[in-house]
Amino acid sequence: MAALVLQLLLMLLVILAASELFTNALEHLGARLGISEGVTGSLFAAVGTALPETMVPLLALAAGTANARVNAEIGTGAILGAPLMLSTLSTFLMAAAVLPRRGLLGRLRPERSGLVRDLNFFIAAFVVACAAMLLPNHDRAVRAGLALSLVLLYFFYMWLTLRASRGLVADGHGTQAAAAMLLSRTGLPVNLLTIIAQLACATALLIAGAKGFIGGIEGVSQLLRISPLVLSLLVIPIATELPEKVNSILWVRRGKDTLAMGNITGAMVFQGTLLPAIGIVATPWEARPEVLGGVVITLLAAAWLRIVARRGGIPLWAPLINGALYVFYVGLALLPRQ
Repeated sequence: MAALVLQLLLMLLVILAASELFTNALEHLGARLGISEGVTGSLFAAVGTALPETMVPLLALAAGTANARVNAEIGTGAILGAPLMLSTLSTFLMAAAVLPRRGLLGRLRPERSGLVRDLNFFIAAFVVACAAMLLPNHDRAVRAGLALSLVLLYFFYMWLTLRASRGLVADGHGTQAAAAMLLSRTGLPVNLLTIIAQLACATALLIAGAKGFIGGIEGVSQLLRISPLVLSLLVIPIATELPEKVNSILWVRRGKDTLAMGNITGAMVFQGTLLPAIGIVATPWEARPEVLGGVVITLLAAAWLRIVARRGGIPLWAPLINGALYVFYVGLALLPRQ
C-alpha cells in the first residue's frame, strides 16, 4: 500500500510540475499573440491545465491495464469526474480563497459575456452527453452522431471565443504574463520557438505522469475494494485538477477574476464536449447509479452558476453551495451498496 501511495504522489508531482510548465508557456503565448484574457483562460489555460485529466482516460482506454473492464471504468470515471470537480469543488475553493478579503457579500467579477458563453455551451454539451447514456450499446450510428455533434460544438465554441477576443483586448482585457517564462531562466530568449519547446516538454511530462497514475489507481482500488469507476470519479479529478485550482486561486487573489473563472469554465467546456465524445464511442457509456448521481450534481452546479452570473458578478456565497453539492455527492458515492 505504501508503495502505491508513493507512486501516486510521485506521479502527482510530475503532473503538477508539467502543468505549471504548460500554463506558464501558454500565458506567454497569449501575451505574444495579443489575445484576450478570456481566450487565454477559457481556451489556452483551460486546455493546458486540463491535459492531465485528459491524458488519464485516453491512456486508460488505449492501454491502461490488462483488464479492459477496469480501463473502461477508469476512463469513464475520469471523463465524468473532471466536470464534476470543476463545477463544484474548484469553484468553491476559488471563492473561499478570497472570502476573508472580500467578505461573504463580495463578488467574483469575471468578464460576463465569456462566462455566460462557457456555461451555456457546457450545459448544452453535457445534456447531449447524458442523453447518449440512454441509448443501447448496439445503436452505434446514433452514438457516433452524438459524439460528432459534441466535437463540432467545441469547435464552434472556439470560433465564438476567438472572434470576441479583439473587442475584449480593446476594452482592456488583454493577456499579460504573470511571471517570466520558466525556460528563459536558463538563459534562453523568450520567443515563439522557446515557448513551443516548453509546451512540448510539458506535454511529454504530462503523458508520463498520467500513465503512472493509472497503474496506481488500479492497485489502490483493488486494495480498498472500491470500484475503479467510483475511485476514478473522485480520486483522479482531485489529483489532476490541482493545477487548475492552484492557478485559479492565484489569479483570483491577484484580482484576475476573468482568468481564474475562465480557467475553470473553459476546462468544463473542453471536458464536457471532446472527452464525452470519446467516452460515447469507446466505452459502454451506461447510466449506472454512481454515474447518474455525478451527472445530475454537475448539471445542477453549472446551472446554479449560470443563474447567479449577473452583470455585477457572482456573489461569493454562491460557489459555497457548489462545494456543498460536491460533499453531498461524495457521501452518496461512498454509501455501501447491496
